[in-house]
Amino acid sequence: MIEAALASGRADRRCRFEVFTRRLPTGRRFGVVAGTGRLLDALADFRFDAETVEWLAREGVVNTATLDRLHDSTFSGSVEGYAEGELFFPNSPVLSVTGTFAEAVALETLALSTLNHDSAIASAAARMVAAADGAPLSEMGSRRTHEEAAIAAARAAHIAGFAATSNLAAGERWGVPTMGTAAHSFTLLHESEEEAFRAQVAALGPGTTLLVDTYDVERGVETAVRVAGPELGAVRLDSGDLPQLVRRVREHLDSLGAVNTRITVTNDLDEYTIAALRGAPVDAFGVGTALVTGSGAPTAGFVYKLVAVEDAEAGGWRPVVKTSAGKVSRGAAKRGRRLIGADGVARAELVIVDETRDGVPDAPADRDELREAGASIRDLTVAYVTEGEMDARHRGQDGVRLARAHHASAIAELPAEALRLGAGEPALPTVYQ
Repeated sequence: MIEAALASGRADRRCRFEVFTRRLPTGRRFGVVAGTGRLLDALADFRFDAETVEWLAREGVVNTATLDRLHDSTFSGSVEGYAEGELFFPNSPVLSVTGTFAEAVALETLALSTLNHDSAIASAAARMVAAADGAPLSEMGSRRTHEEAAIAAARAAHIAGFAATSNLAAGERWGVPTMGTAAHSFTLLHESEEEAFRAQVAALGPGTTLLVDTYDVERGVETAVRVAGPELGAVRLDSGDLPQLVRRVREHLDSLGAVNTRITVTNDLDEYTIAALRGAPVDAFGVGTALVTGSGAPTAGFVYKLVAVEDAEAGGWRPVVKTSAGKVSRGAAKRGRRLIGADGVARAELVIVDETRDGVPDAPADRDELREAGASIRDLTVAYVTEGEMDARHRGQDGVRLARAHHASAIAELPAEALRLGAGEPALPTVYQ
C-alpha cells in the first residue's frame, strides 16, 4: 500500500485511523483496554533499519523508492486514545492514529496485535476479579502460552486487578508483584511428604505455602501443621472436588490450631469456578490457562480503520466510510466520553463525532443527557503522542501503576449488574453525538 500510495502521490496525505470493536464477545458486558504502554514502547523503537531494508530489497517486497522512504523513518504523527485500564464497549474509539498515510498505515498490525491480546487478557481478568469478590488472585499461566505473551499477560492481568504473578520477568520488566509455590515434583523428589515440607520450611520459613494434595489431603494438612506449626502461612489445593475439599481442609486446619493459615486454590480455574467457590473458605486463587487465553475470548476483536482524510481543496478533513455488508464503519474523527449519574454510576458511553471537518472532535455533549441533577461527563481520551512527541508517563512500571489505579476507578463506576457473569447486553449503551 505504501509503494502504491507513493506512486499515486497520496502517501503523504494526512489521515486518521481509529481502533474499535464492532461487538463484545458473546455474553460479555464490557472490555478493558490494556497494552497501550507496551504499544508506546514498541512505537518508540519502530524502525525499518538497514538490515530490515536489505532483506526487503533482497526479497523484492517493495521498490527502491519505498525502501528509501522506509529506511530509519520515525513516526511524526499523533496518537490519542482511552487511558490504559479504561473500559470499552462496542464502537468505543479506543485509539486513534493521525499522520501521513505512509506512517499511519504501517502501524496497523503493531497496534492491533498488542491491543487485541492484552485487552482480551485484561477483560477476562476483570471478570475473575469480580467473581473473586475481594479475594486476591495470582496469575500463573506462563506455561500455557508463548514466553513473551506470558509476560504481557501478567502485566494485563495486574492492570485489571490481579495481585501478583508467578512470572519473574513480568516483575522485573513491569513491576508486577511476584509470588510462587512449590509443585508436586518438589514433594516427589523427597523420600516422604514430611521430608519435603521440612526442607521447604527450613529454606523459606513457616510463612510459606505448602502443597498438601500430592498424596492424601488430610494427612498432608496434618503433616504441614506438624512441620511448620500453627503459624503455617498457607496450604495449596490443586485437585479434587474443591468446594467440598476446601471446607474440610478449613475445618481440619482450625482443629489443629492453624486458624490463621490461608487456603490457596488452583486447578484450571476460570471466572465461573471462582464464582462457584465464593461461598467456600478460599483465601486466594491462582489462575493459569483460562486467563492467558482470554477465558474463551482470545482477542478483543479490535479493528483499525481509516475514518478521515485531509482534503486540501476544501481546507479541512473529509470523513470516509466502509460500507461492505456486515462491516459498515462510521466516518469522521471521534472522541469518547462517559455519562456519569449523580450517584456516581455510569449511564452511557458517549461517542462524540466530529462534524466540523477540523479532524479533532470537541463538540459539547448533548445537554439533554444531563437533565438528571448532578450528572456529569468524564472525558475518556488522553493524548499519548503529539506530533511525534511521546508522553512518557504512560510507559514502563509507572505506566502500569497508573493504568491499574485508573482501572480500579473506572470499574467502580459500572452498575452492579455489569459484573454478573451471566450473558447480557453491554453494560452501557453507546450513544453517538
